[in-house]
Amino acid sequence: MENIKETFKEVASAILPVTIVVIILQVTLIQLPLEALLQFLIGAAFVSIGFFLFLLGVTAGLLPVGELIGKQLPKTRKTWLIIGTGFLLGLAVTIAEPDVRVLAKQIDQVSAGGIGSNLLIFSVALGLAIFVALAMVRTIYSIPLHYMLIGGYVSVFALSIFVPEEFVSISFDSGGVTTGPMAVPFILALGVGVASVLRSSSSSDSEGFGLIGLASIGPILAVMILGVLFR
Repeated sequence: MENIKETFKEVASAILPVTIVVIILQVTLIQLPLEALLQFLIGAAFVSIGFFLFLLGVTAGLLPVGELIGKQLPKTRKTWLIIGTGFLLGLAVTIAEPDVRVLAKQIDQVSAGGIGSNLLIFSVALGLAIFVALAMVRTIYSIPLHYMLIGGYVSVFALSIFVPEEFVSISFDSGGVTTGPMAVPFILALGVGVASVLRSSSSSDSEGFGLIGLASIGPILAVMILGVLFR
């Protein structure tokens, strides 16, 4: 019951401010047609319900399962299995990520089908999956996070020199949308679970963090490579 109350507060704090701002703008400045305003309010209500149910599902299912998987994998003592599972889960949750699909659909429309939504979704998912696997490697072998972040972003800025300008913008947006409500809880819980088993001290559980920041480099590089191929 307490979890339901907390989730309701989170949804209200996320949706209400936007709704209030739109209503204030409607009254003072923009004055949209009444039909458009009603569509917005109905949409906001549906989003609130969906977001509420989604967050309940994340708390009740995704987070615990992700952490349990992360804790069970190291017990197999198979490095390839930990890395491979990170890759597959990164691929799956990114394909299911709503933010990625919204971006892919918009880019498909703007490019008049030149950049297909399915191609972009697969490229983004593959990039994130590879870097989730690298994040597992980093956790297993205790590689300092800043080494991998520096290497990743040096590669990003070096590759941006050879990529068409429109793909540079799309690539950074692609990195941003992968940090959405589907990918973040599951991947983060997986990283924390793996780190908690591989490290003896509880303070080292923090090594499971930073995974999302590292993983978001993958989609940027993947879309840039796509841009080089489209050039």
